[in-house]
Amino acid sequence: MVVGPSPKEDVCLLYCWLRGRGRPKYCVSFCLYSDEATIISGTKLAKQVLKEVQRDVESWISSGNKRPHLTVILVGDNPASHIYVRNKIKAAAAVGISSEIILRPKDVSQEELLDMTVKLNKDSTVTGLLVQLPLPDHIDERTVCNAIAPEKDVDGFHIMNIGRLCLDQPSIIPATAAAVWEMIKRTGIQTFGKNVVVAGRSKNVGMPISMLLHTDGEHERPGGDATVTITHRYTPKEQLKIHTQLADIVIVAAGIPKLITTDMVKEGAAVIDVGINYIHDPLTGKTKLVGDVDFEEVKKKAGFITPVPGGVGPMTVAMLLKNTLTVIAAEILNLKGVKD
Repeated sequence: MVVGPSPKEDVCLLYCWLRGRGRPKYCVSFCLYSDEATIISGTKLAKQVLKEVQRDVESWISSGNKRPHLTVILVGDNPASHIYVRNKIKAAAAVGISSEIILRPKDVSQEELLDMTVKLNKDSTVTGLLVQLPLPDHIDERTVCNAIAPEKDVDGFHIMNIGRLCLDQPSIIPATAAAVWEMIKRTGIQTFGKNVVVAGRSKNVGMPISMLLHTDGEHERPGGDATVTITHRYTPKEQLKIHTQLADIVIVAAGIPKLITTDMVKEGAAVIDVGINYIHDPLTGKTKLVGDVDFEEVKKKAGFITPVPGGVGPMTVAMLLKNTLTVIAAEILNLKGVKD
């Protein structure tokens, strides 16, 4: 009896072939005798995207246009937020986008923040604008996000951008959701007709990821044509397990370390970990960054898996800068005209 490749091996063979990973015989050898998932390096994919952005920025400037400029408003002293912003500024400089950070104390009033946003909306030197989240409890994040001019909203959080996304129209897509979608496409993971579970329903991550994956691939803003199930904090663990065991793709953005374990994933599934959790490492006595997936165990069963760190995070920064380029080139929409 001849035993063919398992579902996990089928996915690996397709990926190996699409990525040009050597001759066909190498792909067969690599995939049929590999016991672990293909690790999707967000760091490597981000470098590809940033190289493309840099090329387009140079082309934009050489055509006589002004250099794109990104302004980031950073409120308070949240260490993680400061790290994220520094990474964004560093990456912006590398691709030729100028940038600035406007710092405000954690007790800044909402009124002052909104006034600042209005001024930056009118500033013609500012191409893209974002307010780093989360904000202190006394400030309403939705109000601040909606105060940013939609045509400068590189985070894609303005109600107009979210609305257009939900209607399958071209829009500025939230960077993390765009990162997940881009990683899936560039890795060659098939979504058409596949079952997808998105664990997490946040309006900035889980919801836009779900919209991208389930919508029609032939619409104005093409989607993934997948069957998407959204789970959340009130989904019983036993029900979550039922859903994930049926899923071809599991995307986790719940903020719960080791939420997804190996018994919850079917053989050959793609697992995308968006989680960011800081935990105490008993071996080193230091704080450790982990995702929502039990990476070491799940990678033995999955077909593809993203690490934390080095997975979705770097790609999110890259897609943010791609959004900055998108708004200046006006390649996909003219939200200003709609607004006026």
